[in-house]
Amino acid sequence: MGFFVRLTDAIADRQSLLVTGLDPNPEMLQSWVGRRGMAGRSFLSQARHWIKAVIEATAPHVCAYKPSLGFYQALGPVGLELLLEVRDLVPPDLPLIIDSKHGDLNSSSALAQYVFRELTADAVTLSPLAGQDIAAPFLLYPDKAVVITCHSSNEAARLIQHFPSEEHPLYLRIVRECLLWATPEQLLLEVGTSDPAILARVRQEAPERFLILRSLWGVEEKLEAMLQAGLSSAGDGLLLPLPQNLLVEDDIAQRAEVLKLQINATRTRWLERRGAGDAERCDVWLPAPPARPSLDRLSPRPPLEPAGVAVQAVPLQEALLASADGLESLIVDLFDIGCLLFGDYVQASGAVFNYYIDLRQIISDPNLFHRVLHAYAGRMEELVFDRIAGIPYGSLPTATGLSLLLHKPLIYPRKEVKAHGARRLIEGDFEEGDLVVVVDDILITGGSVLEGIAKLESSGLQVQDVVVFLDHGGDHDRRAKERLAAAGYRCQAVLGIDTITRVLHAAGRLSDGQAALLLPEL
Repeated sequence: MGFFVRLTDAIADRQSLLVTGLDPNPEMLQSWVGRRGMAGRSFLSQARHWIKAVIEATAPHVCAYKPSLGFYQALGPVGLELLLEVRDLVPPDLPLIIDSKHGDLNSSSALAQYVFRELTADAVTLSPLAGQDIAAPFLLYPDKAVVITCHSSNEAARLIQHFPSEEHPLYLRIVRECLLWATPEQLLLEVGTSDPAILARVRQEAPERFLILRSLWGVEEKLEAMLQAGLSSAGDGLLLPLPQNLLVEDDIAQRAEVLKLQINATRTRWLERRGAGDAERCDVWLPAPPARPSLDRLSPRPPLEPAGVAVQAVPLQEALLASADGLESLIVDLFDIGCLLFGDYVQASGAVFNYYIDLRQIISDPNLFHRVLHAYAGRMEELVFDRIAGIPYGSLPTATGLSLLLHKPLIYPRKEVKAHGARRLIEGDFEEGDLVVVVDDILITGGSVLEGIAKLESSGLQVQDVVVFLDHGGDHDRRAKERLAAAGYRCQAVLGIDTITRVLHAAGRLSDGQAALLLPEL
């Protein structure tokens, strides 16, 4: 089970957005150990007893634990041994986030190995200033996650974080850059602030990401404002730490439960107000202008209605309501970045089509690519497989993304075997007998898919299912599917050209003539 699933399950099970820090700070623990007659013991013994007491008291009321690596490193080898004890004490269903703020490229791979393999932690915090390369070694672990610190609560950091201006501060540039590094399932953001306005700006830039507040999130009076600023549209997506002073009190469990209930009550009110607002508002979907207009693929489009003018129901709305797939906006966005072109195009099979589908465009648009991957995943959720295989070269980016998203190992058959090096037919690690799902972008004749499957099976792998993004339809596609079925393989497509044509025609992206080329019966 990956980090994201573990986290969301813990939130649902504990009904909590709270996180517990486990930082054995000598100054903080003095009053706690004094009340228990432990002042004469070694600090290691004091810390061990305190950590155990905090975990036992808070486990029913929090969704994760977050120890700071620096406190344990400061104790030397015994401190790192203590961190291993923390791993054993934390309930197995609650994620463990190691707070390291790591920013050194040279030691990243070693730290990733230590945190994820030796400690078996679930996530780690990183400093972003070294760029995407700082996260790469950690993202190689598909069932783990990274938490990128985008804003510090330290007042002295304001000169740097808010440079060059409040309108365009560095911390928001960091947020936008980090969103390109990994999916929401593998990358979270840490926000150190007690200012709801700063938190709201981060949320606006990253509406789908989980945000973690630092321990200095402010006095209780600000709690509601911080929740309103940081909650996602679903009423979650924001993790708040238990205040440090609460962790040295004698009634930790009771105070943690009270805070949890207070947060949940605020969430409920927030969702009710949001729901009431939605009920009073009637949004009409209007197609957005294309990102890159092209005369050879766009028909003239009617002007948008001015604000305040009632718009009657249009065929597009009927088409959207009739479809259960929920992929209409994805289809329109794919068209708008140039994935569908008109003209005479020779396919790899030699066939000439009056249109061309170019899915390679999506790899340069991370958000759109992420949506495409989720569309694939929806078709694959009922399939049984051990590994994902991409057909070179067009589908390799997609297969790689699906491997990260679904936490399944990636392999691929080489298009040609090199005359040097290891001269492998199949790249990647696998065991004989592994069940493989084959991923491709478009199925036309089925030739390249069958060629790839033959290489996989010759290496001892098994294939039952093929998943493609686009079903061309017509005689070509029917013959391709029959060819695969005759060989014993099932083929599923995310979208068909008929669905794409109807949605684009209804959205005003295709003229009647263009739509007729793709779907004569329209």
